Amino acid sequence: MMTLASSVIGGSVQTASASLLGRDGQSVVAPALGTEALFFYRMDSAEDVRRREVSAARLDKLPTLETLLTLPVGLPVPLASLDQRERRAVRALPAGAADRNRKVVTRWAVRPLQIDLAVVRASGWRQGLERAGRFAPFCRRAMLLDRRPVRLEESLAEADFYGIGVFVPSGDGVEMVLESRTYRPQRHTAAAWAFVEELYQRVR
Repeated sequence: MMTLASSVIGGSVQTASASLLGRDGQSVVAPALGTEALFFYRMDSAEDVRRREVSAARLDKLPTLETLLTLPVGLPVPLASLDQRERRAVRALPAGAADRNRKVVTRWAVRPLQIDLAVVRASGWRQGLERAGRFAPFCRRAMLLDRRPVRLEESLAEADFYGIGVFVPSGDGVEMVLESRTYRPQRHTAAAWAFVEELYQRVR
């Protein structure tokens, strides 16, 4: 049985999906959303360095991320322009997320990395659809099947409908038989940012 943690499998998937991945990317196998996935990602080195230099606190609370999303990056916002609830939320921001004085708040925190692709392993394509589908709100996704399906065209048609890529065994490696759909979020959400922050804590 193939395991995502295998360096051979990880390298084979990376080679097969090279056209989908950003340059200077990295990979890690990590548990997420009740399953295990092979994540290909690119670190935002500037943000990573900034956080280390200021000993930034973790950003792992949705209310915190929701507050940050209301602020522009690097532009001072007058506290007088915020209502009482918003000012309380700004005062509660963790260290390193923003600078604040008596008059203005300036947000600095951004997403620390970009996820290019999440790949889940599955014994069958229906299981793969379900597992890979969990990542739909967060990134591009694909399944790595243990074996080539008997009704491959039918499987690929359904996976293509959901935008999920498909990898199958091929010799000593894997073959990408269906390219996953590009991830284009309709809006930036605190939940999607929180997902990135969770992965960041595993790889920083």
